[in-house]
Amino acid sequence: MESDQAGPSRQPSVQGWAPAQAEATAQYVHRKTVPIKRSDAEPLTRKDVQYALLHYIFSDTNRVFTDPSPGKAGNKVTFSDLYIGALFNSSKCSKVLKDKMAETPAFAVEFAKICLLTNVGRINTTMAFFPEMKTALRSYHPVPSLQKTDGNAQDAPRIKNCLKAALLPTEFKSGPPSTPAEVITKVQSGQKPPTSVVNLIFVLANHASTLPHFDPPTDFMDLFMPVELSSSSRARAFLWLIFHHLEGTDVPNPFSDDYARSRPGRLPFIRPISAREMEEENLDPLEEVEWGRKMSQLRSQFLQKLVNQTEHERRAVQSPAPAPPPRDLAPRRHRSHHPAVHQGSRGETFHHYVPKEREQPTRSMLHPL
Repeated sequence: MESDQAGPSRQPSVQGWAPAQAEATAQYVHRKTVPIKRSDAEPLTRKDVQYALLHYIFSDTNRVFTDPSPGKAGNKVTFSDLYIGALFNSSKCSKVLKDKMAETPAFAVEFAKICLLTNVGRINTTMAFFPEMKTALRSYHPVPSLQKTDGNAQDAPRIKNCLKAALLPTEFKSGPPSTPAEVITKVQSGQKPPTSVVNLIFVLANHASTLPHFDPPTDFMDLFMPVELSSSSRARAFLWLIFHHLEGTDVPNPFSDDYARSRPGRLPFIRPISAREMEEENLDPLEEVEWGRKMSQLRSQFLQKLVNQTEHERRAVQSPAPAPPPRDLAPRRHRSHHPAVHQGSRGETFHHYVPKEREQPTRSMLHPL
């Protein structure tokens, strides 16, 4: 992760933003504006998902987090391993998904990045990530930067279920902590980690505007928004928060800088950048643009086939049932004068006009007394 360290002398550059910049940032404070809004089949760009931020978070190599996985208690792991392990051990993670995560580590990282966006509320439960999705309650979105492997990225409701079940074994009975204060109380009592990393992120997102670690107007959700703050410094601030809550304040935070160390309880410096720098951090490569366009076309073709099939089925239901075949097409004069005599020598013709469900002629009918 690139260095964004700065001393206290740089503090005015954070708190002294121009009013217009503060207003632009404040628009993301309200939770109703957090989810990404896109039309069906519209790709999610690198800027939408804040790809650079996710890259810095999941590529960090600091093995400083306590692993709560069965058989690995006490081991120190990176954030990436900690988060992927939480997903893997979720009771709602299917065997197929676990096998794919184990077989293809690159897929596990991509899936974890999508899960983190769902974890903080950027991806809501109306989104799906496979083009054959039929329900009208979801919208399909290719994510070129996070779908480079052939694994099934699921849909947001399944991801949310997986996240909700990613708890520590002890939390299934007693319930997980639901406020930052409860998390800190547990970690100060010696329980490390005090909760799962997934639940901690839910807690931080739910209390985004009340966390005391930020310089206003910035809050927790701004770390995941397309704002004019460098991706690497936002990633560092995020990892600082995770360590602060999972490992406690009685050990040095490896993600601190001079700015944070001079202000106990506050985040490391988050570096402002220009609008141009912000755009350059998340430029979509041409191959990702082309892949997104291709998947959008596949989605359109699938929907057209689905519409055609539905229309065909609707017409089939509305069309009147065909009239039943005549029960007897022979001229009335033949039926009124000894039908057996007139038709006896032409059994094939007789059976042709008699429906199959009709009873066959009896012996008395063929040989009238």
